[in-house]
Order: sequence, then structure tokens, then C-alpha cells
Amino acid sequence: MNKIIVQYKQLFTKPRRRSFYTALLILALSLVFQYYAGTYSSHVATRYVGDLLLDHLPILNLNLIIVEGALWTILISALVILSKPKYLIFTLKTLSIFLALRAVFVAVTHLGIYPGQIVPGPGPLDHLYVALGLETGYFFSAHTGLPFLMALILWREKLWRFIYLLASAIFGISVLLAHVHYSIDVLAAPFMSYSIFKLSEYLFKEDQAIISEVK
Repeated sequence: MNKIIVQYKQLFTKPRRRSFYTALLILALSLVFQYYAGTYSSHVATRYVGDLLLDHLPILNLNLIIVEGALWTILISALVILSKPKYLIFTLKTLSIFLALRAVFVAVTHLGIYPGQIVPGPGPLDHLYVALGLETGYFFSAHTGLPFLMALILWREKLWRFIYLLASAIFGISVLLAHVHYSIDVLAAPFMSYSIFKLSEYLFKEDQAIISEVK
């Protein structure tokens, strides 16, 4: 606990404090952008298209993984990053880039729902999942892409790297079996996440440097 407190004190020097507030601002803007992009995409969605994998895969109700699993992953990820303050600013900014770019792709991709798609149920967690806008948009899969992005951010942490890579694979398989994503959404997600990570490395060099500087 003392180590975490020391890291927060190192983190919140004046220049870094300003960077942290900037990270919160762009994260808030990206969340708003994501919400409106998802709403727009839902209203203008057209017909579905064929998919080599979905045309042959069985349809399974995997909401326990897709809904509850996603919410738990978000909560655990927040706790992990809060317990590792040196990752905080870079993670917030990288996540913002991910959400904003995905919102752009969602807004310009108007594919309809694939037949038989499993939708969230009537439970409170399902309602929370929908309220957070986690069910909107297809390209690219956030279920697959976000854990992969977290693995890249926490690459030095071997345990968390393994956990997030495993989570990305489990989510990717689950959303395909539930037919809530087209196969291209899942297959492209790791490549999109890697590109976003490299873009963040370029844009936020000083924030990433904190990871090495803060002990």
C-alpha cells in the first residue's frame, strides 16, 4: 500500500497532474462520441451480410461471458490500473484513442443484425450493459480488442499479459458463437488494437515514459 501511495505522489507532480486531467477530458469526450456513434449506427443499420464463419457456427447463448464477463473485466481492469498508478495516464489516453477510433468505424459501418443474434437478457446487469452502450456497433470488436490492448499496455506484467490475452481469445470466440459480431470484427480487433497502441506510443511518449520512471 505504501508503495502505491508513493507512486501516486510521484505521479501527481504539476506537469503530470495536468496530463492526468487532459487524459480524463479526452476519455470523457471519447465516451460521448462512442455513445452518439452507437446510437446513430443503430438507427441507420441496413441489412445483414453473409459470413463464412457465422453461416456454419451454432448459435449459443453466452451472455454470461459477453455481458457479465465484460462488466467484470471493466471493473477488474479499473482496479488493476488504479493499483499500478504509473500506468494510469498512458492507459487512459490509449483507451480514449481506442474508443474514439472505434466510434468512427461504427458510425460509418451500417450493417444490420445477423439472424439469430443473442441479445442481452432482462436482468439488471444486462440493463447496465445496454445503458453503457456496450452492445452497439460491430466493427471492430471491443470485447476482443480491449483485452488485447490491455495486454499490450501491461506487457511487462507477465501474469496480467497472459490473463488479458486469454480474455481476448475467450471473448472473441464467445461473440462469434453468440453471433453478436461478424468474423471480420473479431479477426481485425487485435490488429486495430496493436495499431492504436503504437499510435499512442508515438503521441504520448512522455506518459509512457512514466511507466519506467516511477518505481
